[in-house]
Amino acid sequence: MHTIHHSSKEVILQFETVSFSYDGVKVLEKASFHVHQGEFVALVGANGAGKTTVLKLMLGLEQPETGGITLFGGTGRAHSAAYIDKIGYVPQQPAFDKSFPISVEGVVRMGRLRSLSRTFTIEDRAAVQDALEQVGLAHLAKRAYNALSGGERRRILVARALAAKPLLLILDEPTANMDAESEDRLFHTLGALKGSAAILIVTHDRDFVSALIDRALCIEKGTIVQHELGAVDQENVQVLHEESVPGDACIIV
Repeated sequence: MHTIHHSSKEVILQFETVSFSYDGVKVLEKASFHVHQGEFVALVGANGAGKTTVLKLMLGLEQPETGGITLFGGTGRAHSAAYIDKIGYVPQQPAFDKSFPISVEGVVRMGRLRSLSRTFTIEDRAAVQDALEQVGLAHLAKRAYNALSGGERRRILVARALAAKPLLLILDEPTANMDAESEDRLFHTLGALKGSAAILIVTHDRDFVSALIDRALCIEKGTIVQHELGAVDQENVQVLHEESVPGDACIIV
């Protein structure tokens, strides 16, 4: 049996008995979980289960009714805003104008922006080049972004997030509508990143599996249950809501 350990790495995100409602409808009820630096976690739940709410609470866009949220050692909306540049976010379906003439490199450079008046430095250029190499698309730097395939565009958005050198990388439905080759390349990139940054994948797919994942946080009926994925066959694992592990479990696999 795989052993559940307590990690010695810093906790960078913690929800402690968090409850939240929209217009009187309970979305989360005393939800508790935490993520360590360098950990790979999947947040799993059906559409409407509360995954987006968790992200909004995490980023300080919403405030909990009860309970507490700690992000990078601090609490509150002002603290979350101050540390937003430590978070890289890859949306599921970003809106963009296909006629807008921007290059792949230009998209990735957006990950280095802190203000419109900021000068683009040698360090920024190196970060952009490194991010493109991490996703295996440095050879497309000068190509038009709208000329890429859907899978390539998704990987470029990952590069944009990586260019910021985040401590926490969030990917929303990263493999939706992605071809098998792009999916393999994406997870190769995430595998190389694992350990240096915490990775949170948000998905509605209960059968979502990756050998990289340390834990699955499963949202159902307003509660969050943590599941260890290292103790079973990764090729056949499914998220089982009937099972649970202690709320304070930290799994190292």
